[in-house]
Amino acid sequence: MPQGKYFRYGYGTIIILLIVFLMTKVEFLLNPVYTIFRTLFLPFVIAGVFYYLLRPIVHFLVKMRLNLSLSILTIFLIMLGLIVFISVKIVPVIQGQLNNLIGNLPQTVLMTKDQINNIHWLSSMLSENQFDLSTKISEYVKSIISSTGIAFNSILGFISKIVILLSTVPFILYYLLKGGERVPQSILRLLPLEQREEGLQALREMDSALSAYIQGKILISMILGVLIYIGYTIIGLEYSLILALSAAALNVIPFVGLFIGIIPSIVVAFIHSPGMLLKMIVVVVIVQQIESNFLSPQVMGKKLDVHPLSIILLLITVGNFGGLLGMFLAIPAYVILKIISSHLYRFYMISKPRKS
Repeated sequence: MPQGKYFRYGYGTIIILLIVFLMTKVEFLLNPVYTIFRTLFLPFVIAGVFYYLLRPIVHFLVKMRLNLSLSILTIFLIMLGLIVFISVKIVPVIQGQLNNLIGNLPQTVLMTKDQINNIHWLSSMLSENQFDLSTKISEYVKSIISSTGIAFNSILGFISKIVILLSTVPFILYYLLKGGERVPQSILRLLPLEQREEGLQALREMDSALSAYIQGKILISMILGVLIYIGYTIIGLEYSLILALSAAALNVIPFVGLFIGIIPSIVVAFIHSPGMLLKMIVVVVIVQQIESNFLSPQVMGKKLDVHPLSIILLLITVGNFGGLLGMFLAIPAYVILKIISSHLYRFYMISKPRKS
């Protein structure tokens, strides 16, 4: 049997594919594992995000000579207070704006048609293509209304997921904050002695990249949401809080997130008037310039070192499979794989027997 380097790579690839094929034949054994993974994946992701957000605060409190467990409990109490404040002060505003938006939906359809009719070149283009806008919008509204019943049927499943998150995330987060620093040492014990220093360097790079991405993206998105809300309020755009929250939430997706998040703002501003649409675009452009030229360089720097084209290709590929959560996780996962691959060769060279 040939023993060349490329043949060995081929043998390894064949063995991996054979293992994957055999795993597809024992689905009854893997289904319980898949169910457990699917149930715990989201709680661990959420707990991991909060771990990187809260870890600097925990370190600060510990440096202030506060016990580690007491520091974590103090942060939990502060978070509970924030949740209560948001529930009392902000959620009613969001609920009111949502109710107004849903209640004004039929009127919104008519206003959209009127606005397009006022723009002669757009209305003539649609008429030339025999495109009945009011019919299309009415069909879209009917589909939304018909899907409302389906949404109500899924409420129980959604509530059960929320209960799982509320019951598991705080416990996972507590143990991550308390014992997360010991995880690298546990992983390094699995490596031979001569490879542990290289392994420690790889783990430090992964931790630094994840910390930079999660802390930076969340902080920038929060600031961006506040700036957009202030701008929308100044120009008098309706539903400013919901629209700002939409832009901030989707901004965690690199490059394309903000453009997706402002689509509802464009619709609402256009319905109001073309002048309001222009004002809205000016607000978004100003905020985007502040974010790209000041916030991102100061908060995130260049720690991720990922080419923009690579990010766009990743988002297009992962978005088809994992949705918005997958698009958020794609970049840190890619960075981790990149760091691991860069260290694999060093691991190989360290473990390779030296010729005497």
